[in-house]
This record gives sequence, C-alpha cells and structure tokens, in this order.
Amino acid sequence: MTGTHRPVIRTPDQRIRVFVSSTLRELAEERRAARAAIERMRLAPVMFELGARPHPPRALYRSYLAQSDVFVGIYADSYGWVAPGEEVSGLEDEYALAPPDMPKLIYVRASEHREPRLEDLIARIRSDDTAAYLPFGTAEELEELVSNDLATLLAERFDESRLHNGGGPEEIPPTPQSRIPVPQTSTIGRDREIAEVRSLFERGTKLVTLVGPGGIGKSRLAVEVAQGSADLFPDGRYFLPLEGVFEPGLLLPTVAYVLGIRDTGEAALEERISRALTGRRVLLVLDNFEQIVEAALLLVRLFDAAPSVSLLVTSRTVLRIRGERVFEVKALGVPEAVAHPSVERMHRSPAVALFVDRAQAVKPDFALTAENAPAVADICRRLEGLPLAIELAAAKVRLLTPHGIAQRLEESLPLLTAAARDLPDRHRTMRATIDWSVGLLPTEQRALLEDLGVFARQFTLEAVEALGTGRAWEGQAIDGIAGLIDASLVRQTEVGGRSVLSLLAVVREYALGRLKEHGESARMRAAHADYYSDLVAAVAPGLRGAGQSEAVVQLGLELPNLRAAVRHLVHIDRLDDAGDFAWRLLVYWWIAGFFGEVRVWMLELLGKDQPITPHTRAVAWFFALWSEMWQHPTEEVVAGLGECVRLFTESGDGDAAAMATAARATARLQLPLPDLDTAERELADAVHQLRDLGNPWAEAITEVSRGRLAWLRGLIDEAQACFDRATEVAESVGDHFTVSVAGNHQARLQLVRGDIDAAEAGCVRTLLVSVRLHFEEGVAYALEGLCAVAAARGDAERAGTLSAVAHAIRQRIGVFDAEAFTVHIPQLDGIRSAQPEAVAAGERRGAELTVPEAITLALPEHERSQLEPELARW
Repeated sequence: MTGTHRPVIRTPDQRIRVFVSSTLRELAEERRAARAAIERMRLAPVMFELGARPHPPRALYRSYLAQSDVFVGIYADSYGWVAPGEEVSGLEDEYALAPPDMPKLIYVRASEHREPRLEDLIARIRSDDTAAYLPFGTAEELEELVSNDLATLLAERFDESRLHNGGGPEEIPPTPQSRIPVPQTSTIGRDREIAEVRSLFERGTKLVTLVGPGGIGKSRLAVEVAQGSADLFPDGRYFLPLEGVFEPGLLLPTVAYVLGIRDTGEAALEERISRALTGRRVLLVLDNFEQIVEAALLLVRLFDAAPSVSLLVTSRTVLRIRGERVFEVKALGVPEAVAHPSVERMHRSPAVALFVDRAQAVKPDFALTAENAPAVADICRRLEGLPLAIELAAAKVRLLTPHGIAQRLEESLPLLTAAARDLPDRHRTMRATIDWSVGLLPTEQRALLEDLGVFARQFTLEAVEALGTGRAWEGQAIDGIAGLIDASLVRQTEVGGRSVLSLLAVVREYALGRLKEHGESARMRAAHADYYSDLVAAVAPGLRGAGQSEAVVQLGLELPNLRAAVRHLVHIDRLDDAGDFAWRLLVYWWIAGFFGEVRVWMLELLGKDQPITPHTRAVAWFFALWSEMWQHPTEEVVAGLGECVRLFTESGDGDAAAMATAARATARLQLPLPDLDTAERELADAVHQLRDLGNPWAEAITEVSRGRLAWLRGLIDEAQACFDRATEVAESVGDHFTVSVAGNHQARLQLVRGDIDAAEAGCVRTLLVSVRLHFEEGVAYALEGLCAVAAARGDAERAGTLSAVAHAIRQRIGVFDAEAFTVHIPQLDGIRSAQPEAVAAGERRGAELTVPEAITLALPEHERSQLEPELARW
C-alpha cells in the first residue's frame, strides 16, 4: 500500500479499531474468523452482528467508519442489498466512504458465481494502490491472513512513527526527578568497580544488578557508572529512586512518573513506557529494588518491548530473572593489621582515604598523622570497610579524636551486634554504627530522628513541626533538625526554591524500625497522614479554580509524601479517609497523569476485609474502572460506572454522581459498538447537574466531551458551541487545565473551518496556560496547532520545527496520537510535498531545541516576557 495515512493510527481508547465490511449472512463464518483474528491482536473489531439487518443504515456505518482506523473488506458472491433511494449497495458504499488514506485490507474468496456488480467493485479495488488485495479459500485461511496482515501493517506504521522523516530517535530529556544525581562528595576507592561495570555494558549486557548490604555503596557506584557512560547511552541515562516504593504494582507508575510519562488511564502504562523508550539506547538506573523484588518480571517484559534499553539495578537481593548479570559490591579495602603502619601506606587504603576525606569535610584541618593513623586504621577495620559506616564515624571528628571514636566503637559494637543476630554481619555492623551515631545525640534529637522515619524521600520543616505535638521534641524541631544535619543523619537541599530535608534510605529504614520497636509506628503514621490530609484539604480546592497552577506545583513537591500518606491510611485501616484523600485530588491525578498508582491504592483498599462507606466504595471503583474505560471498554465497565453513580447518589454526593455519569457516557463511546445517543443524553444531563451544583471545572470538562461527540457526528457548529462554552466556563474560574484542553479542541476546529487567525490566537492562549500549569500534553497540542497555522501560511521551516518538538514531547511522555481530531497532519503533509527541503530543515532544527526554546519560538514576541519565570523553572 502506498497511501498517505499517518503512521500513528490510534484512537482515544488507544485500541486500533478495525472496520469489517462484508455481506452478513453469506459470510457469517468468515466474519467470525476475521473477528477472532482482530481480537487475537488485541484490537477492537467494528462489526454489526448484534441486531443486524441485511445491511445497516448509511448514517450508522458512516459513524462507525469515522471512528475506525483500518478497513477490512471481505467479498465472495453477493453484491449486497441496495436500499430504497440508493444507487449502490451498502457494501460498495462502505468502501467508497472509507477515507482515501485509511489502510485497506481486502480479501476475496474464490468464486465462479460472483454477481456482476461485485465483479466491477473488485476490479475497482484492484486498481486502488492504497489497498492490499489477497485471495482466500477457507475461513481458517482468512483468519491467518487477517492476523498476519494486521501485524505487518502495525509494525510498518509504528516503525515509521518512531523515525522522524528518516532520522534517528530523539533524546528523551530527563525530568528533574530522573537526572543522574551529582555526588556532593568525591567517590573514593571505586575506580576498578566502575570500569568493570562499564565494561559489562560495553560487551552488550542489558541488565546488571549491583548486589550488597545496605551502606556498602551500591547507589554511589551506580551513579558513577551512569555519569561515566554517556558515550554508551547517547539517548539518555535516568535515575529512578525506589526507596519509597513498597508495592510491586507501583513499579511501572513510578518509572512513568520519574520519566515524565503521563498516565491518564487512556492506554496501558506498560505500552506508554515501551513507546517512549523503544529504539532508544538508554540506561535506566533502578535504585533500591529489593523491596519490590517481586516486580522483577516486569523488567523482562520491558526488555521484550524495548530491547535497546539497558538496566542498572541496585538491590540487596538478586533478582533471578533472564539476562541478569550479578555484580557483588564489596566493602572498601582496609589497612592490614600491622604494629606501626606508615602514613604513606595508610593513605593507599581506600577505607582510610574515605575516612580522611569525610573527616576533612567537617574539620578542614584534620590530617592523617603517625599519631592518629593506628586509630583510623582500627576504625576502618572495625567497620569492615563499609562506606556509609565510615562516613558516619568520620563525621564525629568534629567532637572526638580518632582514638576516642575507636574507643567508643570498641565499647558499643559487641552489645549492639548481639542485639541483631538475625541480620548479616555487615548489616549488623551498619545497624550498630547508626545506633552508635544516634547514641551520641541528646534524647530529644534521638526521638526526633525516629519520628522522621514516617516521611518519604523528602519533606519540609513545616511538616516536621506539625508532627511534634505530644512528642519529646515538641517545640524543638528547628534546633533538633540542625543537630541531625550536623550529625550527617539528615540532609538539607533546595528544590524548586524551597528548603527540603531528606534521610538516607538506610537511616530512614533504621528510624522506622526503631519506631516499630517502641510501638509508636501506627501513631506517627496516623499523624503523618493527618498532616497531609489537612494539606490536601487546604490545597485541593485550588485545583478547580484560580489557584490551580500554584496547587499543582505545591502538590508536585509533596507527591512522595502524598503517596506515603495514602499508604499509611490504608495500612492502619482508615479506608474511608484514604478514599476521601484520593477523591479530593482527582483533578491533580488527571493533570499529572497519575491514575495508575491511584488505581493500585484503591484496589488494595477494596481488597481489605474491612467495612467502608458506599461513598468510599464508589470512589475506589471509579478509579479502578477509569483505565478499563479507555483500555478495555466493555458493557461491564459501563455497568460498573453506573454502580458508581448509584453509590454516589445514595451517599448524597450529587457532584460525584454527575462526574461518574459523564464517565459512564465516555465509556459508552469507547465500546466496539458505541451507544452515541445514550452517551449524548448522559453528557447533557451531567453538564446540567454540574452547573446546578456549582462545579464549573467538571461542567467545563464535560462540555469538551460533548463537543468531541458532536464533532464525531459531523455537527461542526454544535461542537464549536460546546468548546466555546467549555472555554468560557473554565476561564471564568481560572481553570487553566480545561482552558488548555477546550482551547486546543476549539483551535483545531477553527483550523478545519479555515479560520487561521482565530486558530492561531487560540493556540497561543492555550500554550500560555499549559506552560503555567506545566501541562506538557497541552503544550504538545498547542505546538501542533501552531504548526498547522505555519503550514497554512506557507512557512514550511517553522511548521517542521514545531511539529518535531511536539512529536518529541508526545514520544517522551508516552502519549500516543490518541486525539481523533488532530488536524495539523494534512497541512504538514501538504506543505512537505511542496517544500520538502524546508520542512526537513525545520525538523532538524526542532530536534535540537529544548521545550522552553520551542515555546519561546512559537510565541509572539510580546507574549514571551510574561513566561520567562515559568520557563526558567521548566
């Protein structure tokens, strides 16, 4: 086939829809075979088996064709029924109505009794170079042909979509969360290990697991390998900290989040990740994998889907999966036990070199001398070369001499080691070292450190102070944190202009263990959950109005603890509170693309053998069904959302019931045989209810759905009116998210109607609000709209540039070409045929631009200055 159909052929629910055209009764067995082949490929067959007449009415099959991506025609003897007032049969009309650029797979059964008009149609098909034409004999043969041809078609299309006009794959820019950390201190004694691990990747190893106990230096080694391997992984290296991830089901959502891949539930998250990584020579560093080792099989699936990806995993246990190469990280070399070691000889020991380096960081005038060298050597041997233990000990030279440190270790280690006999020797020593470090703290600081164990990777001083009520350190949070920072047990950094605190993973593990030993874990988990529940209650209302951008930024900084708070609530069986927590943040989950993880929480909640309110049950099922609605739409999903409507209504939450009604209508549209009339009535009812209830955010987003449905039906004026209303409502309350979504639909429809100036103004407006919200999907759509504007005005290079940047954003965040109403492609293809060199030059330029640079290029000059602060933080 040589048709011009866009390589990416996707639908709103991410399932390719295959329209099957044939006479019904004559080819019933063949239709069953075609359906089996399509479903075997996990695609959606569009057929008329239920309630079928000799041929469906024209309006119906025209609507179904409009929602389909591939046309399959099966012909035998009969030309089919010609309806009254029509000149051709539905069979021929379906072929004629299929868009010229839609891929067409045609199968003709051998026959000696074919009707003449069908012979004429088949002759016409043979001359169509956009159609693939194959004969078949039996239904079984047809099933195999359809399956093979669909597989080939999709492979060709997706390969084309992955390559940018013949070029190579683009880099996935790292998100702030995924950049390889820059060590704040020097790495000592690991040159050989760094070289050995790097050589494994040079020889083609795809998965290397760095194994060793806590504190041995696995994470630091992984960071150094990643930092020194840019030449091996030209498409990017990404660091994914997993210390706050405790459920295997959260691995993929965490990978997606750190890579900046949005999860709106509209496609399988594994598929989005695969698409973002396929064809890219990248390295993913998965740090602290041991607590979700059951998820290791997902890594095998990732290899299968994206074979060019390499993984560097740190874990205390071996993963035991196909392709794994285990690299044991050993302790640093310690000095030999000799009576009078020379200073020069001592310096050659990596463990001693590390001690000296870290000691000088806290006491610049510290030096290794003949007098203190034996004590330093003794410390390193007692700590068995464990890097973290040595660092903790070295931090004490501010208060103690090396001799004093060695003495205290000698006094405390035997007792502390005996208290933890169930742990490996080195881990027992690590525990003992932290115990010793903590033992030097005042009582209040010890208690504070233990309480900090309930926090996730990072937290604020304000959050710490909020948890202090009734604790031994109440009113002393500032001085206590300062003391813990001085003791190298707490770290202080700056994120997004805010001061944040963090614990090393092994220290947090220690702190939480002490809390459990003292029977205080549940109390502190509850206090943590209460603080973040109050925070969400205060911030979440801003998500639906003028404070939306600020709320999204604040919640993004707090996300690790929001996740921890939900886990705490579920863990301590406060299930109704967990449901309320999740529901308040519905808008945030949508904007941030975080539905996958919420679904895991809610399924865990439903699996608890505990009583919950009908409202909590409705919330949990709503989140659980959201992804199913897009990815696996069935009548059961529609019914499940109907049950959510009922439960919300019985709970007295009309607002939530109306939103569930809108979701049920959307689910109806995703069915292989969509119920357009019922969906239209439900969307209209939901809009009216939400307007009466005073929920402008949900009203506006539901108006967008009504506009999409109207556009799908060819009612352009009605669609425009819906988008206009959605934009008006959203702007009236400062809802940037819906302004972006509705505005992009509005602008694309204006492009279809030829109103280029209005479309440009609309795209600029939505680009501005999308940047303020850091809504990258909205940025991509706005850039695509401005690409179409440039193409319509004959600016081929600008069109190519904006298209390339938008495509790169889609690729990186895992958003397929899901928008059924994308309209920049025909304009871009048109100008490409007229000015191919200029478009190609623009695409090359776009491939080199960062997103902020592309946004600056796309905006009119007078609009650029107001976005400088936002772009500086992008």
